[in-house]
Amino acid sequence: MEKDKKSKKFSGFDGLVFSTNPDQQLDSFEDTQEETLSPKQQQLLVQLDKKQRGGKAVTLITGFVGTDDDLKDLGKFLKSKCGVGGTVKDGEILIQGDFRQKILELLIAGGYKAKKVGG
Repeated sequence: MEKDKKSKKFSGFDGLVFSTNPDQQLDSFEDTQEETLSPKQQQLLVQLDKKQRGGKAVTLITGFVGTDDDLKDLGKFLKSKCGVGGTVKDGEILIQGDFRQKILELLIAGGYKAKKVGG
């Protein structure tokens, strides 16, 4: 019979256990999110992507600077206007299908600086 090994992880520590530096202070790790830039300051890139998707095309919107909630709101808006599904992950918006031109027009109408990338 094998004995169950207990986890030797320290809980409540942020990596620093001991320091010989008398001036050492623990930095407080706060969840800092970027402030969302106004639409005029955003530089969004709209492109068609087929990589690792079984040959299916998706419209990919990248370059958004801001909070995850604002990115999700923009993704939801674009999905509803195109009438298709999609997702928001890793700071990118994926819209199912080739909607580059329609999304580009929607973003520009919303005051965003957007441009088409690729063929």
